[in-house]
Formats: sequence, C-alpha cells, structure tokens
Amino acid sequence: MTRRLLKSSGLLLLYIWGAASLIFLLARSIPGDPLLEILGPNPDRQDVARLRHSLRLDRPLAEQYARFLLRLAVLDLGESLVDRRPVMATLRRYLPNTALLALAAMALTLPLSLLLGFLSLYRGNRPWEALVMAFSTIGLAVPVFLIGLFLILVFALGLGIFPVSGSGSGEFLVLPALTLAIPLSAFLTRMVRTALQKESQRPYVLLAMAKGLSQAQVYRRHILKNALLPIVTLAGMQAGALLSGAIVVESVFSWPGIGTLLVRAVRQRDFPVIQGTVLLMAALYLLLNLLVDLSYPLLDPRIGHDRTG
Repeated sequence: MTRRLLKSSGLLLLYIWGAASLIFLLARSIPGDPLLEILGPNPDRQDVARLRHSLRLDRPLAEQYARFLLRLAVLDLGESLVDRRPVMATLRRYLPNTALLALAAMALTLPLSLLLGFLSLYRGNRPWEALVMAFSTIGLAVPVFLIGLFLILVFALGLGIFPVSGSGSGEFLVLPALTLAIPLSAFLTRMVRTALQKESQRPYVLLAMAKGLSQAQVYRRHILKNALLPIVTLAGMQAGALLSGAIVVESVFSWPGIGTLLVRAVRQRDFPVIQGTVLLMAALYLLLNLLVDLSYPLLDPRIGHDRTG
C-alpha cells in the first residue's frame, strides 16, 4: 500500500506541474490587455508603462514562469491584477459554495443512478427499462445550460417553488444541484446498468440461484457488491466533471462559486485569478482520482496492496 501511495502521489505532483505550466501559457494567450480593465479604455501610455512595470508584466515570459512556479511551491498564487487581493484568499471565499453545490449534486446522483440502473436491469424488457433509457439518452443529449433554463422556466417562473438565482437558504441550492445531477445521473445510470449486466452473467450467479436465493437477493448480496469497482471508478472521474459543469451552472443561476469567479476573471484578463482557479479545479480532479485509485483494495480484496500496475 505504501508503494502504491508513493507512486500515486509522485504522479499527482507531476500532473499538477504539467497542468500549472499549461494553464500559465493559456492564460497569457487570452486576447486583450488586462491593464485596460484597470486603467480604462484610453489610458495614458506612461501610466500603462508604470503599472505594467509594477506588476512585472514587462519581464520576459520565462522569468514570469519561474516566479510563478516558485510561488506555487509555497502555495502562493499571487495577487489579482484588478483588485490586488491574494488569489488564495479569494479562492477560499468562493470554493465552499462550489463544494456545497458539487456535494449536493453528487448526493442526488449516486442513489438515483444506482436505483435506475438496478431497476432497468432487474425489471427486464418492460416499459420501466424504456423510461430509464429515455431519461439517460435525453440527459446526455441536452446541454447542461438548457437543462438549467428548463428547470428555471418550470419550477421558478412557472410554479414559483424555487428562486430563479442567487444564494442563501437551501432552496437556492435545489435547482443548480439538480441541473448538475441530471446529465451525470444519465451517464452513470448507463454505466451502472452495464456493470450490473456484466456481473449478472458470471457463473457464481447461477450457483447462487441454484442454492435458492431470489433474483433480488442475488443482486443485493453479490452482483451489486462485485460491480462496485467500475462504478466507483466512473463516479470518481465524473465527480471531477462536476467542477467543469459548475462553471456553466453557476453562471446560469448566479451562484457565487469558483465557476462564476473564473468567468469574471477571463472577462477581465486577470491572469493570476485564472491560473489559480483553473489550477485548483485541476488539482481537485486529480486528487479525486487518486482517492479512487487508493480505494480499490478496500472495494476488492483481490487487488493487492502493493500492486503497481
């Protein structure tokens, strides 16, 4: 287990370095001058030069990159070019809202996907299976922002049950979380059904039924347990997708999370905030996959603790 942890941690650091380098270059490829957001559309050239020098944006790109990595090594993401606040402090203010949204969406997704995937297979070729597959197809085909707009039209503007946008009490969380959960549930439902179907064809299933166990008992005691490994793997990978989906959903519902922060930073060409936000999302995604990888021996004892492949 120790070797597996060391190897995974080393790969995690390598991936974060690669992601940080790519983000640094992409942030500076955004068209426009961030100084115009600070000084206005027609600033004096001397003011622009002084500000560019004070922010060290006139230094060679290689020097800026080296400084970026050195500060990153001590978890210093720099300061915003616009409001001069530390990026780390800004992220700490916005991250809890995104984490709450992602956890709420995942809390809806996991039980719904397991239930629908189980029932679609357990019920066989019945109308229920067709309904589940229709939900899965529609959920995957419709863009997430359209799902959000549809939920706003029906439940906010039409029925008046939930607020249109903003944050505060729990009712503000329902529609954004449901918007994120629907496409994720549609994907995981298919994967759960495939995993359960594959396990149901194993020889041990016939043996269990021959011993007198009902179909429901076989699914609950054996098939679901053995199908957990691919299900958890896919759920962990899709949990990272929640972060990217949150960018769109937070914009639709004006939810004050890191997605909203990123959109604003891109509009303002605020390099440090863009770098910090995207790097945080990448690090969280990689960390989730590391935790999923380390959970394999707990889910399936057949996987050796020292397995490195």
